[in-house]
Amino acid sequence: MIAFWKKKDQPEKGILKKLSEGLSRSSNKISSGITDIFVKKKLDAETLAELEELLIAADLGPAAAAKLVAEISKSRFGKEVSAEEVRGALADEIEKILRPAEKSLVTDGAKPFVILMVGVNGTGKTTTIGKLAYQFRQSGKQVMIAAGDTFRAAAVEQLKVWGERAECPVISKEEGADAAALVYESIDKAIADNSDILMIDTAGRLQNKANLMSELEKIIRVIKKKIPDAPHAAVLVLEATVGQNAHSQVDLFKKVVGITGLIVTKLDGTAKGGVLVSLAERLALPVYAIGIGEGLEDLRSFVAQDYARSLVGLQDIDDRT
Repeated sequence: MIAFWKKKDQPEKGILKKLSEGLSRSSNKISSGITDIFVKKKLDAETLAELEELLIAADLGPAAAAKLVAEISKSRFGKEVSAEEVRGALADEIEKILRPAEKSLVTDGAKPFVILMVGVNGTGKTTTIGKLAYQFRQSGKQVMIAAGDTFRAAAVEQLKVWGERAECPVISKEEGADAAALVYESIDKAIADNSDILMIDTAGRLQNKANLMSELEKIIRVIKKKIPDAPHAAVLVLEATVGQNAHSQVDLFKKVVGITGLIVTKLDGTAKGGVLVSLAERLALPVYAIGIGEGLEDLRSFVAQDYARSLVGLQDIDDRT
């Protein structure tokens, strides 16, 4: 069984340090807020309300914030607590919410394994496809990329650069070409070349949602015509900087695409890293990977415990092996 970035293969200390640094804008907001609230204070109704307000402001969302505060208050209400104790308890409860989302993208069981990549423009979708292709190639997989965002010449060129770097072919057509026709040809090519994985990029323009959804529906029909049980994975790429607007993007794509999991990018450039908790609390969807920087190694598998502790600013994360 081939899984995307098995945790046992990760250089843990370096990755944890990078995760902690990447989430620093989010964790600083939460950590400093907790310190301000809990200065030799008892955990009473007032401090709980302040904590809930802080978590909502950090984009954890009202439902997740209320759930976390309720759990923390069960064993600590009326007691004097320190900021460090609250951060530790909060990390434990956040981890419980995130744990079901900690699943790898497994690419065995079908050949070619078809991965449909969706998301609005600007989320880092094209770059994410390139990084995924590179990682799959490093694990010995034969990968092909279909440049299905035919409306953006820059996206096609970017994929071609990644294709050269990963030593995998990129199937493309002229700008404005029919994306479904390109996908059809790409599947034939992937089968003929005995490719292990076919990754399909798609357009993400939201100026006309009806046209976007219609195009995605057409692409999926074409895929199923060639391979009835495909796409085997449909991955929605979300940008963390949009905060709670990520929910509307999930709702938009869920209507047409049977999303199997998420990749959350640009966590290093925002104080809204809490949105991942909000998404996990609401959705029963895996988080296949998170983006915490521009480098190749900065797209990493999602580990609930590490994310939870980094998010609340617990500094001992680097000390664990």
